[in-house]
Amino acid sequence: MPRPVPWIPAVLYGAVLAGGVYHALMIGPGFGLRTAAFAALLCTLAALDGRAWRIPAGAVFALRVVLLGAVAALDTSGLSRVLFVLVPFLGFLAFGPAVGMWLGAGCVALLAGAFTARVPDWEVRAEYIADLLMFSLGVVLALATAAVAVREQRARGRLEGTLAQVAQLSAARERNRLAREIHDSLGHHLTAIGIQLEKAEAFASLDPEGSARAVAHARWSAGRALDEVRASVRTLGPESEAEPVGLSRTLADLVHHLDGGAHRISLDVSGTERRPLLVLYRAAQEGLTNACRHSGASAIDVTVRYDDDGARLCVTDNGRGLGGAEEGFGLAGLRERVRLADGTVDLRSSDRGTVLTVGVPW
Repeated sequence: MPRPVPWIPAVLYGAVLAGGVYHALMIGPGFGLRTAAFAALLCTLAALDGRAWRIPAGAVFALRVVLLGAVAALDTSGLSRVLFVLVPFLGFLAFGPAVGMWLGAGCVALLAGAFTARVPDWEVRAEYIADLLMFSLGVVLALATAAVAVREQRARGRLEGTLAQVAQLSAARERNRLAREIHDSLGHHLTAIGIQLEKAEAFASLDPEGSARAVAHARWSAGRALDEVRASVRTLGPESEAEPVGLSRTLADLVHHLDGGAHRISLDVSGTERRPLLVLYRAAQEGLTNACRHSGASAIDVTVRYDDDGARLCVTDNGRGLGGAEEGFGLAGLRERVRLADGTVDLRSSDRGTVLTVGVPW
């Protein structure tokens, strides 16, 4: 992870370099070997901060402190002592707030000790008192800047982590939705095709007309499956964008082709439909697929009731029931669909048949 506010050391290095060179040229002894070494060490510090190192952070920090001391020793203007505010700043970033605060206090104490050793009676001279106070203020501001930068970086990291989790959850939800669409639409039609082809094969010699009718129904299911796959690819949006036009009509069409003239499936619709409901259509597909393919039912009743509160679908068969088997992906996906539509699912099964009831509000 990149270090926060990397521009602060660079700005200080540039300011001290400009001030030191100006002092050497205009006030001091001129641009000699000492000033050149001073400038070279500042450039070395800038290069050291400008890249990531594989050596331990403590070694890099110690090298910075040594270079800062060398720069201060070579500077003829005295401006370079401002660079020592970087010691607690970099220590805070590298080792944490406790180390940064101790380093800040140490730098202030070191400057006071240097004044004591070199300047007699400095504690009563306004310019040195002002220098110490300004340096102390610089240390405090450096520590505050480091603390704010670290908090901001952590907050950014948490935000990026949250956004990544949201993206993963959104992708997982979309994958689940597409999986439900594939199972509920394509899976149903493939089951219907299988049923009709089995019927066509069984009655090919006994009832050629019925066999041809079963093949036609299988062909219709294949076409419908292809249409639904194309619709899903086109929209890839909310379920409401792919809802069929008229639940009653599509259910009648579904029952007609799935039953294939066997009069095994009956459909009863009452009330006024206010809007298409894809979730009930998928529920009917799931119930009919299970009843036709797995239960061995000889009679299947599909009823739809519309009222002021919503719509209710009931699929009843006289098959062998679930037999204690666990619900498969289709029923689990159906429950999720209905939950998202604020509806209810009730499934009751015994050895005398299964009743699937789904209700959704308008």
